[in-house]
Amino acid sequence: MTWDEMLVNFPQLSDAAPAWNYVNRGISQMYDYSKNPGFDVNRDFNPDLNYVPKAKDFPGNSSSPGWFITPEAQTVRDVYKSLQEEYGKVDVFVDLHHQGMYYVEGTADEVTLSLSAQFVPDPNTAAGTKYAKYKDAYNYDYSRQLNLAAYNELQSYGNSPFKNITLYSQGLDLPGTALGTFALNGSGTVLFEVAGQTQTMGQKKKGQLVKAVERGLTGIIQAVADGTVENLNPQAYEKIPLTSNRPAN
Repeated sequence: MTWDEMLVNFPQLSDAAPAWNYVNRGISQMYDYSKNPGFDVNRDFNPDLNYVPKAKDFPGNSSSPGWFITPEAQTVRDVYKSLQEEYGKVDVFVDLHHQGMYYVEGTADEVTLSLSAQFVPDPNTAAGTKYAKYKDAYNYDYSRQLNLAAYNELQSYGNSPFKNITLYSQGLDLPGTALGTFALNGSGTVLFEVAGQTQTMGQKKKGQLVKAVERGLTGIIQAVADGTVENLNPQAYEKIPLTSNRPAN
């Protein structure tokens, strides 16, 4: 979707500078954005689920909320709100992404996937003061417990690529992501950041990565369903290995 196509639905933005996450030049991962411009949809979310786009809020930046100007973000937001209306709360939100090729810190083991529970500063801390109105809903411990449920499930497969799980970058402030937005609205959140890109893997490797996500999700579902997720020590999340850009010698 081009910027001009978006303006058809949001004419009040006609004088706004294009959003920082609108990409219309360059080539990335074999995709030519000069010929096929569009938005980084995962920066188009806003903790205020009733937010209406305003020209003064553009172009924004990575550490500011998004605007719900893309159909994809609007659809996810609308489904989320409908679940809130039906159940009062959305307990868990899981987001699947792809990353580059990384290593388990201190080893030469290639990362199968990275997990994360942290996308914005905790509103109950000094660093998260700007999100203070969400402090009663935000539950970082529960998010960490959910991540541990996935991590423990994958570790249970022993000496295999399924054990090569790391923490994604921490200390983030990304309220425009779906995970940041829904964490502030009270959901336990889990990021699965899977190694590589779909077009860079062979069939066998892709199958292995799909199975890793499947097993991690199964661990979360089972732990939530039987209540054992609440018995996990949130602090154990901090012991999950970090991610490294290069292998250890």
